[in-house]
Amino acid sequence: MRTLPQPRAAAATRYPGRPQTVQISVSTRHGHLSEATQEKLRAKAEKLVRIFDRLMSIEIVVDLKDEAKPKVDLQVSAEHKHDFVAHEQGENLLGALESTIGKVEEQLRRYKERVQERHRNPEARRQEAPVAGDEGADDADE
Repeated sequence: MRTLPQPRAAAATRYPGRPQTVQISVSTRHGHLSEATQEKLRAKAEKLVRIFDRLMSIEIVVDLKDEAKPKVDLQVSAEHKHDFVAHEQGENLLGALESTIGKVEEQLRRYKERVQERHRNPEARRQEAPVAGDEGADDADE
């Protein structure tokens, strides 16, 4: 029975004195990755914390069924039950990982912008859209 290494925790500080850890796990299907390769994958995935610091876990699954074109699945969990997922199959492992990280980065950027916009302008959520029948009522009075 093969034992899997424990997920490594990457530390990131959002507020001074309050470290937050991100669990990064790398697993493989249909093959085995060396420890050095797994460390490279973890190091690349750690960069996601720079974009959005409320990440709880990052899971990288490498499918080596077709070794010439490895498939990488990346699942990132953030606070408040938000999950970001990307899949890519590429010519090489690191290229496929870079592509999935790029996809998740874009998802994180859009989500972060949406959250920040809500906090910048809370009145935008509260304003009601004008009812279509109200516009015609002003014309009828004239």
